[in-house]
Amino acid sequence: MIFLRRQLPLLITFVAGVVFAAQYYVPHPTSELMLTEVTKWLQIISGFALVLGVTSLFHIHAVKIRRKEPGWAYSLILYGGILGTIAAGFSYSFTAGQWVNGKETINGIVTAFGWIYSDMMVPLQGTMFAILAFFIASAAYRSFRARSREAALLLIAAIIVMMGRVPLGEMLLPVSGDVTQWILNVLNAAVRRAILIGISLGAVALSLKIIFGMERAYLGGGKE
Repeated sequence: MIFLRRQLPLLITFVAGVVFAAQYYVPHPTSELMLTEVTKWLQIISGFALVLGVTSLFHIHAVKIRRKEPGWAYSLILYGGILGTIAAGFSYSFTAGQWVNGKETINGIVTAFGWIYSDMMVPLQGTMFAILAFFIASAAYRSFRARSREAALLLIAAIIVMMGRVPLGEMLLPVSGDVTQWILNVLNAAVRRAILIGISLGAVALSLKIIFGMERAYLGGGKE
């Protein structure tokens, strides 16, 4: 039993990893059908994982409210938001709705869930992104100080790009538009591709470690 508990998940992971890695190189209808079926199973598992995540979230905040920890009132607000949204969603769960101008409507009437999304969620998201602009400006101010040659190059490139992206900058320095496009399409694209290649190699290395059982953190006990 101990052997099965420790080795069976590794065996399943190995077989599934090898099969679905090979699936991309087997252009056969059976292979494509298998991928389609597994994708449906992943959607089902994701649904159960969502339920598990919401349950865990409720438990964590229930403990926080019971112990009256700092900020426990926000947990009550979270409870109200989650339960209210769920109730609004289930109120029209058996009725076909459509989205008009960003709002879910049924027979021309805006639903409760559509109102929550368009009149609460969207403004809150806009507020958060507006606040992020100030943090980005603060970080840019600290990063663009010309304390070294690299920082000076970054500062010059940032000034050129900012001038080339606004009409006033192109009017003051007409060549900034062409230089900005060259920086974005050549220098920035090359760096972005290098980062993506590094991420891809890291993902491949981690996948191989998981398939061959060298990485076991997903089992919950780390390496054994």
